[in-house]
Amino acid sequence: MATTYKTLGQSAPGAAANSDLYTVPAGASAVCSTLAICNRGVSTTFRVAVRPAGAALSNQHYIVYDGAVNQYDTVFLTLGVTLAAGDVVTVYAGAATLSFSLFGSEITA
Repeated sequence: MATTYKTLGQSAPGAAANSDLYTVPAGASAVCSTLAICNRGVSTTFRVAVRPAGAALSNQHYIVYDGAVNQYDTVFLTLGVTLAAGDVVTVYAGAATLSFSLFGSEITA
């Protein structure tokens, strides 16, 4: 098994829209270590969900719901979330001023 430490995904989604940040490739698994949410503007909220096997977004998938991030601030979440092939990390920005960066490792056979 090979483990690759990397930036798993980066996104600057529009306001009030869900965006897929990272999908685990076929034949791989992943460990999400840290999620950075950088706010480039006014104070707003964010959401983070993990959708097993790409399931349609539902209430049970949220790991953060309407978390707050202040103006020109960055929030770091230490996660340790394990994902299987096809799992999707989805993010939501209350304003179009957020940048999401997910760091971790991908494990392949």
